[in-house]
Amino acid sequence: MDQISKKDNKIVFKAEMSESLANAIRRYVNQIPIIAIEDVEISRNDSPLYDETIAHRMGLIPLKQNKKECTLKLDVKGPGMVYSGNLKGDIEPVYDKIPITLLNEGQEISIKATTKAGTGSEHAKFSPGFISYRDVVEISMDKEIAEKASHVASIEVKNKGNKSIVIDDKEKEVYDICEGIAEKEGKEIEVDTTKDVVMSVETFGQIKVEDIFKKAVEILKKDLEDLSKKIK
Repeated sequence: MDQISKKDNKIVFKAEMSESLANAIRRYVNQIPIIAIEDVEISRNDSPLYDETIAHRMGLIPLKQNKKECTLKLDVKGPGMVYSGNLKGDIEPVYDKIPITLLNEGQEISIKATTKAGTGSEHAKFSPGFISYRDVVEISMDKEIAEKASHVASIEVKNKGNKSIVIDDKEKEVYDICEGIAEKEGKEIEVDTTKDVVMSVETFGQIKVEDIFKKAVEILKKDLEDLSKKIK
């Protein structure tokens, strides 16, 4: 595996992997157990939003993960914006400034919420993030096209006879750029797939970005082992 870039919430890397395996790992992100707000008991809501809208917004707030189900309370008096950071309890929101609703002078909101563990396949609020991938391709083109493409995007060009070769294996895809320039020039480019893929993993903050990929692989591996036992 070759790391291409890394941030707190995103990692991009290149690895030798089949499309079917990459897609299976991508889908298994939604099998990772995540805690989110499930039940909301609203005793007072003077805000302009319906109770159902408030509950929906609270459910989508990413929470720092805890091994047990927790209780949260939201008691705020206006005027001012009510944020996720106003939630108090045994578990904390990942981000403090997610707006929930707005209160005017004299308005109040009082809510009790409980959390539950679930998976993204049940509801989007349980999703920890997402994975995307694409094939690494080798693009052959005229040197003139490669030169123009290099002015538009940062690409590494290797000359091979009368042709230039570009390996599209970075975070930003350059195939569309090369193809667009070739069409304007009335020429064609040749594209060959390789055995590698570029994978991008992003987290919504509940768990570390590295753990999303690891846990997805672990759960996929366990399911395959269980299936193998059943077949035998």
